[in-house]
Amino acid sequence: MWLRTLKTDTARLIAASAMAISLSACGFHLRGAPPVSSALEPLELVCESPVPASLCQSTREQLELGGIELATGQSANYRLKISDFAQDRRASAITVQAAAAEYTLRQSVDLELVSSNGIPVIASTRLTTTESYRYDETNVLAKQREEENLQQQLSDRLAQQIIFRLAPITEKRLQEIRNNYQSSPTPPGSQSGKP
Repeated sequence: MWLRTLKTDTARLIAASAMAISLSACGFHLRGAPPVSSALEPLELVCESPVPASLCQSTREQLELGGIELATGQSANYRLKISDFAQDRRASAITVQAAAAEYTLRQSVDLELVSSNGIPVIASTRLTTTESYRYDETNVLAKQREEENLQQQLSDRLAQQIIFRLAPITEKRLQEIRNNYQSSPTPPGSQSGKP
């Protein structure tokens, strides 16, 4: 019986490996974050405290991987601001002995994209991601490491959500936003009615 199970598992492993090789040979790749339009270049990335460095770095890396030119201060045409970071950990399942059996981790952040002349492209938007994991009080150190890894994964997911929010902003969409802003009676933050 054990030998039959081993043969079946081996056959499945070989079949999965062959499929993975054939898929990679034909050019198939798992989809990542969508590309960000070069219309947002040069882009300034601003991470306000208490945004963790890992989230800021992950966002920066995703932008750089997408070929987006990053700049600072006056040389940037658009400013991407990440702020109001929050994270929490809550018991989501309880054992019969009233101890936590599962925890849910949550991270959230505000995102805002503004042009260099103050036109809001993406108004302040709250992004949130969560993940749950089973807790085992007999293996606290391993569960601590698992939680740290999950916190990093949550930061990476938030960075991906940020990129997904930027992806639809094309030159055409930016022009529509500028036109709508200029044609509104009193653009937000402007007393003269001109951006």
